[in-house]
Amino acid sequence: MNLERSGGRSMKSKKKIYSVYVIKLSNDIAKTKKFLMENPNYDSAKPCVYVGRTSKTPEKRCEEHLTGARNKRGPLYSRKVKRYGIKLMPKLYEHLNPLTEDESIKLEKELSEQLREKGYGVWYR
Repeated sequence: MNLERSGGRSMKSKKKIYSVYVIKLSNDIAKTKKFLMENPNYDSAKPCVYVGRTSKTPEKRCEEHLTGARNKRGPLYSRKVKRYGIKLMPKLYEHLNPLTEDESIKLEKELSEQLREKGYGVWYR
């Protein structure tokens, strides 16, 4: 997280370096109990997706999820995306980026909720 010092207080960066992104997941995830509990109104005609946010490019972040990237602090991926991830779905997010960190936090949740309302199966942090 980028922090700036201002009058002795830490503040989140206001630079627009963040993005939200959407990764298509295999519909096999819809067979899992936890996913179905999170998506009671899932329409099987719609895709299952993962919604995330990042300060990296969506392409780099997707690659980290799909390859199971790690650093010395541990995994850099969602286990659900590593197992069920297929590809990015840029038409669902490109028009929303770039964002500040605060905007990305808010929009990740809002985009997830909007897609769920449209019948998508959605997984997000």
